[in-house]
Amino acid sequence: MTQQIRFGIIGTNTITEQFLKAAMSLESFKLNAIYSRTEERGLEFASKYGVEHIYTNLEQLLKDDVVDAMYIASPNAYHAKQAILCLNHQKHVLCEKPLASNLKEVEAMCEAAFKNGVVLMEAMKTTVLPTFQLLKDHLHKIGTIRRYSASFCQYSSRYDAYRSGTILNAFKNELSNGALLDIGVYTIAPMIHLFGLPGEIKASAYMLESGVDGEGSIIFKYPTMEACVMYSKISNSYLPSEIQGEDGTVMIDRINRFHQVQIKYRNGEIEELAIPHDEADMKYELEEFIQTILKQKKESNVNTLERSKQVMSVLDEVRRQIGLQYPADLK
Repeated sequence: MTQQIRFGIIGTNTITEQFLKAAMSLESFKLNAIYSRTEERGLEFASKYGVEHIYTNLEQLLKDDVVDAMYIASPNAYHAKQAILCLNHQKHVLCEKPLASNLKEVEAMCEAAFKNGVVLMEAMKTTVLPTFQLLKDHLHKIGTIRRYSASFCQYSSRYDAYRSGTILNAFKNELSNGALLDIGVYTIAPMIHLFGLPGEIKASAYMLESGVDGEGSIIFKYPTMEACVMYSKISNSYLPSEIQGEDGTVMIDRINRFHQVQIKYRNGEIEELAIPHDEADMKYELEEFIQTILKQKKESNVNTLERSKQVMSVLDEVRRQIGLQYPADLK
């Protein structure tokens, strides 16, 4: 019989809906509790997913013996405080990307996880996808790598409201939001997983009046290669992403999905790398998290806490260069 991990969720939003769509296919997952700031929203979610335990007080949820792990999908500014509270109550935590507002918060979260002997993992889905793992295994085929180029520009469904004068959460500085932490991270995390930390960073961005970045571009310098990324929440791009080597180029259709990946060799040959995977692709991050718990490991072998720290250190430096500061940075 499959051992189940009892989950509670923080955040009743679109990303949580996507997460639960993926989670319900796993026998090892059991949704047992919901935390929502409003009882009405909590009841709505509970009735949809058949959940018995509904809380508007997070500490009470954690004190009651109803969950083993928590999935956090609240605004970025709340991640650290909520995660540390969960970890201090000996609950494993799967926290949406970015893991927190800044490196200082991430380090505090990691310290709480180690102190309490529980698992903390960032829910960066792309790096645990089967195709990304296959890409890593085949990367040597393109020879010496000279360029990593990634683009993720997606017009936000909430930007129309912004243009009409209504600032929704996605564009609020006090919630540690904006294009870099929301979608720019998708271009940066795979780069760091593949190549480590860059030696130099040069960043620029267009800042919105609400105090967050609407779009930006970054150039990273490595000893034998260059990396450049573009990201935006205020325009669309249909460009693929590439890893260019001296003997061939890896083409990635969408850097946040890795659905179609192929190597185009200099001689004209094409090798398909993509592995068909579940459309509800958040399933793979959840599987990685649950298996880490069941195997009694301290952390994920893929989405390690060190990599999360590295990604956040880069995000911090980019924000410093573009002049993007959050209230969380002043605490």
